[in-house]
Amino acid sequence: MKPIQFVHLTDTHMNAPDTEGPFAKLQLAEKVKHVFGHIQQSGLRPSFLLITGDLSHEGDTADYAYIRKLLDEGSETIGAPVYVVLGNHDHRSPFREGYLGETASEEPYYYTHMIDGLRLIGLNSQVPGAHNGTIDDRQLAWLAEQLRTPASRGTIVAVHHPLLTINGMPGDHSLTNRDALMDVLAGTDVIGMMAGHVHSNNVGTFRGILSVAAAGTAFGGELADAEHFRMFDACSYNVVTVDQDGVAVSTVTLPTSNAEFFRFPLKALAEQH
Repeated sequence: MKPIQFVHLTDTHMNAPDTEGPFAKLQLAEKVKHVFGHIQQSGLRPSFLLITGDLSHEGDTADYAYIRKLLDEGSETIGAPVYVVLGNHDHRSPFREGYLGETASEEPYYYTHMIDGLRLIGLNSQVPGAHNGTIDDRQLAWLAEQLRTPASRGTIVAVHHPLLTINGMPGDHSLTNRDALMDVLAGTDVIGMMAGHVHSNNVGTFRGILSVAAAGTAFGGELADAEHFRMFDACSYNVVTVDQDGVAVSTVTLPTSNAEFFRFPLKALAEQH
């Protein structure tokens, strides 16, 4: 059976060009454009591209309209659809208006798509006003119903907040009900969880299921010392291959300056949403 490949991006933190703010001045949308161009030039032909949240940095409707235009153009460039989920820095009503072209709503955004026998399920772990994440009971019940019927190539679940415990990241930044989620996934056809949020590449297993927390395109994040966290210029994406032997994850790192953007006390990180 022919392998399926898809590209996993995360934490793009994009804004429209005329937006003001500390992140907007970094022109992070240009990095995403560069990624699309790199994918095209590499000869990779992914079945789809997935972005696991923080599409924008505190975006409004105009930002999401700009992001949709950029991603539509990128989709055409690589010849593959783009699927997204929301992160803690995203806002539901502006996203629904600007990106989806729908009426403003604070309803969570989640979905399922079948691509060449591989099922993609996107969940909304975002808790408005909080940095950590939770999959609400309604989504858990919906997810359980979806997974009652297996997909021929298995299921990938996309969510912003990772299942893994990440070194240097406060525990309250993670998924608060990961055990409840894994209770739903246990014994199903789920072959991988794709996440972001932590701005570093982390690949492991949680209760036997592959769990990936990718670094993202906007910037990297790491401990500077025992008391400080730093954000620095970085950009990468993951290529995920699903075949008869399992799932493989390969990271593509694009050249950047590695310059430090911000540095702040860890206790300030814990206070961010």
